Amino acid sequence: MPDHRQHRGPHPRDAALFAAECWPALSAATRDYSWLSSRGYAADSALALVGNRYALVARQRMAVSRVSCSDEAAVRRAHRWLSADQLAGRRLHVDGFNACISLEVALSGGVLLVGRDGAVRDLASVHGTYRKVTETPRALELLVAALEALQPGQVSWYFDRPVSNSGVLAGLLREQLAARELGWSVELAGHVDACVAAPGAVALSADSGVLDAAEHWFDLAGFVSASLVPAPWRIELW
Repeated sequence: MPDHRQHRGPHPRDAALFAAECWPALSAATRDYSWLSSRGYAADSALALVGNRYALVARQRMAVSRVSCSDEAAVRRAHRWLSADQLAGRRLHVDGFNACISLEVALSGGVLLVGRDGAVRDLASVHGTYRKVTETPRALELLVAALEALQPGQVSWYFDRPVSNSGVLAGLLREQLAARELGWSVELAGHVDACVAAPGAVALSADSGVLDAAEHWFDLAGFVSASLVPAPWRIELW
C-alpha cells in the first residue's frame, strides 16, 4: 500500500498507550528488561517475559526495547559519551537517517523516548523506504544550524544507500549546506553503521549498535529536539 503520510507524528493510539497512567508499568518493564539483558537473556525472550507480565501491546513493547540496555552497555556508553561543548574542532560522522527521522518525529509531535543511556529514540518504523514529510526541510535546517554552532572540524553525513529515496534526502541536505557555504561531505553508503562508528571520529547517532561500536558518541537529534523544538513529547521511562 502506498505511503501517503505528510507527517511523522504520533500513532493514533499513542495518547492512550503512553499516557501518564501507563508510565509505572512501562518503567517497571524497562527495568526488568534491562535486568534480564544484563544476565544474558535473549532479547526476544526477555521482551516476551516483561511484555506478558505487564500486559503491554506491541508498540509499548517496542518502546521498552528501544530505551533499555544491559548494565554493561549503560556503563560503556556513559564512558564514551561526549557533551555538546566537547565537539568543537572534532571530526564528526552523522547517522543521517537516524538524526533526521527522530527530528521529524519531534517536530510532528510524535513520541520521543529517553533511553537508559541518555540517547533519545523514536518509534518511527522506516524500513527500506524513506518518504519525505512536511517537517523534513525544517528538520534538516535545525540539525545543520545546531551542528554548525558547535564549531566542529570535519563533518561527514552518511545515508543508507539501499533505502529508497536516500538520494532525495541527501540532495536536500546538500542544498542546506550549500546555502550556508559549509564544506561538509554527504555520502550514500552500504554500511552506514560502520561508517558512522569508524575510528577517529565522534559518532552522531542514537542507534544502540553504533553507540556500542564507536569510540565516542553524541546524540544530535536528542540535543536539537531538547534545545530547539518547542515542547517536544519526551518520555523518560528509566
